Amino acid sequence: MRLGLYYDLRNPGGARSWARVYAAALDRIGWADDAGIGAIWVTEHHGFADGYLPAPLTFCAAIAARTHQARIGTAVVVSPLIPPAALAEQAAVVDILSDGRLELGLGAGWRAGEFAAFGADYARRYEALEHAVRALPRLWDSGRVTPAPLQRPLPVWVGARGPRGARLAGRTGAGLLWIDRDLFGPYLAGLAQADPPALPRVGGLANVFLADDPDRVLAAVREHGRRNRASYEDAGAAGKEAAFPRLRILTPGAAAAWIGELCAGLPVTDVFCFGDIGGLDDDLVERHTELAVRELARVLAEEGEL
Repeated sequence: MRLGLYYDLRNPGGARSWARVYAAALDRIGWADDAGIGAIWVTEHHGFADGYLPAPLTFCAAIAARTHQARIGTAVVVSPLIPPAALAEQAAVVDILSDGRLELGLGAGWRAGEFAAFGADYARRYEALEHAVRALPRLWDSGRVTPAPLQRPLPVWVGARGPRGARLAGRTGAGLLWIDRDLFGPYLAGLAQADPPALPRVGGLANVFLADDPDRVLAAVREHGRRNRASYEDAGAAGKEAAFPRLRILTPGAAAAWIGELCAGLPVTDVFCFGDIGGLDDDLVERHTELAVRELARVLAEEGEL
């Protein structure tokens, strides 16, 4: 199981220059890569007031230039907002720049406003997602999209928060990018229909923030975590899709124990926590990063999880 860090690059209130926000994230990512982190993941949304990252594969290209060994993942690209051929081209370029380290996570999306802004069909988003997952290898193999990625096949994931998406992930042979044992049955049912057959792979978010003394940093971290969570509602989200798992502020030892429980009995290959919480003091973020890369990874390895 790989341990990763996950970035959304928020800048609440525009309090910092965007150049500083992006540069600081890349500096931490470069340090984490040198220190042995297993993967770096990024995400995508559009129209958030705090500038939530809208171009994940563009930022992945920058990560590729600053790292040497960590896998580079998208969790997720909202694939119905981009033509499959353009997605195939962008993913291939990142895979080449990273010397074959891309983990391509795709999702159907769940905010109708984003689809309206891009002129995409919200009602048919799952059909568009499945079409993209199936089209990508054909585009690369046929030579219609050049150059092709270095990895053949390139690892593809489907982010899913419900059974429909989990079944889609399975029947397309993709990994399931959400850790929820209630989704594993539908995922396996989908895998039974996959052609060619594929092995189950599960990965996703463990929503923990690490601290030496969680009680001491609780108020500061909770304030920013709650604001980030509320931003989904402000952006027009509703229902289960908007219900992000509760942020846990833990020591590395407690986090390792909780991650073990979260992943028990599932074929989890990747787990990641946020590398930053937008607006949080740099010293707290840097200590969290250090504890994740050095202490959490060590404890998970000692327990046989990594």
